[in-house]
Amino acid sequence: MSYETLLYETDGPVAVVTLNRPDKLNAYTGQMGAELADAFRRVDADDDVRVVIVTGAGRGFCAGADISSGAGAFDTKSEGSVAFSAPGQARPDDGGFVGAIFNCRKPSIAAVNGAAVGVGATLTLPMDIRLCAEGARFGFVFARRGLVPEAGSAWFLPKLVGLPQALRWCLSGRLIPAEEALAGGLVSEVVPPEQLLARAKEIALEIAENTAPVSIALTRQMLWGYAGAPDPWGLLAVDGPLSMELGAGPDVREGVAAFLEKRPPKFPGKVSTDMPKRAAGLVSAARSDA
Repeated sequence: MSYETLLYETDGPVAVVTLNRPDKLNAYTGQMGAELADAFRRVDADDDVRVVIVTGAGRGFCAGADISSGAGAFDTKSEGSVAFSAPGQARPDDGGFVGAIFNCRKPSIAAVNGAAVGVGATLTLPMDIRLCAEGARFGFVFARRGLVPEAGSAWFLPKLVGLPQALRWCLSGRLIPAEEALAGGLVSEVVPPEQLLARAKEIALEIAENTAPVSIALTRQMLWGYAGAPDPWGLLAVDGPLSMELGAGPDVREGVAAFLEKRPPKFPGKVSTDMPKRAAGLVSAARSDA
């Protein structure tokens, strides 16, 4: 499938999704949201893809919603509304692009190459790893536009950086330099711009070449789903049985054999066919416990 606002390519086990409206600093539209959701569902269904990287074309990552149409850009009753009006921008049954990113069973890396403002910042929050280029800036600017934090960011951001930091950034709405984003825990690394994509691919390959796909899918579901639980009991009811089920399977045999034989592992398990039955509803169960 081809996209109008994205580029999608694969490099071995790594998919690279590039926001591709460089003349608009990759400003977000409803069409981009629909295509981003489709790209993540595509990654989720492809066993050959182990990790997905999202970056931006040109000098920006995503300058926020496209408001070039003027004051009616966010008014769904206005002909000028482009931020929310495209078909498929949000699917109530699965959360649109937020749900597609969050529910994707493959790890995701945001390689933020420039300004990430508004939805440009919040669309990175459901991803698992964020790194940025020197000079990149983030902005949770919603209150400065008369809006509220969207894309689930009032849940994701405090989970990632803590409530005090999230409040400070969202209540001021100011732009956050890369160094402050690093100190606050929003990104894990700041690298020279020319090294950003290479570093993201290095992290992706470290995952793809050394870990079992099924284990990774389960691990990210468990961490996201249970990190906010009030106690560990719900998780303990899950991780023990999962460990026993996996322990009797071929992935664990291969992982142990590869370690003992001092060779790279070749895990046979596939996310599309070999997820444990008890993994179904893992995150939703954690939500009901929280």
